Amino acid sequence: MGIVNVTPDSFADGGRHATPAAAIRRGLELAAQGAEILDIGGESTRPGAEPIAESDELERVIPVIAALAAQTSVAISIDTLKPAVARAALAAGASIVNDVAAFQRQPGGTDAMWRAVAEYGAGYVAMHAQGLPTTMQQQPVYNDVVREIAAFFGERLANLNAAGVAADQVVFDPGIGFGKTLEHNRQLLAALGTFVRLGRPVLLGVSRKSFIEKITGAKLNERLPASLACATLAVADGVQIIRAHDVAETLQAMRMTEAIRAKINGT
Repeated sequence: MGIVNVTPDSFADGGRHATPAAAIRRGLELAAQGAEILDIGGESTRPGAEPIAESDELERVIPVIAALAAQTSVAISIDTLKPAVARAALAAGASIVNDVAAFQRQPGGTDAMWRAVAEYGAGYVAMHAQGLPTTMQQQPVYNDVVREIAAFFGERLANLNAAGVAADQVVFDPGIGFGKTLEHNRQLLAALGTFVRLGRPVLLGVSRKSFIEKITGAKLNERLPASLACATLAVADGVQIIRAHDVAETLQAMRMTEAIRAKINGT
């Protein structure tokens, strides 16, 4: 899954692809590098990020999605918290909703996001996050982070099924760095097999994230090696989707890991 941030303030590449033309070029570039999904986002969810208006998010992402859908056969994902944005993106050619926080903050308890996913038969990434981007890194607390997130996935899957979203439409993402301390992130990365055994594909997004600096000291533009280390360990544990900024390098690392795993498994 290649990342295309149509934003001025995303943590890793904010502003580089903020115009539709630049974002479209980036999406086509990532597709040429081997991305099988293009994840288009118009609102930063980095720690401390402020929400933007729905109209602004639509203006950023819909032209990009429509153009990419017309120019490539690669699957397109919309990275959003807003049901109206998700619905418009699906109408414009997206086929997956990447729902940061798995729509925990449903206005009035509605399930508008899930109804849109059900109506379009779209894929759905249920990502765990504790809190809002503005506050999520302010002392997040869990009794048992792995057990609690596994329970969250089970509860969300039941709610999605009740809203008309079939289990085979759903992917789980433990949400590394979203309302987690460094130790929580380490525990989750060490326990990815737990989530794989829940029976749905697992997506992992660690590319260039700040926890890498806390462990290695690597600054933002130096974090590719550590990102690849996490990706290869995740693939070895059975994770099926890696969300990455550096698609060509990540794909090469994944393919090598898969080749070695096949030999270990005797195939």
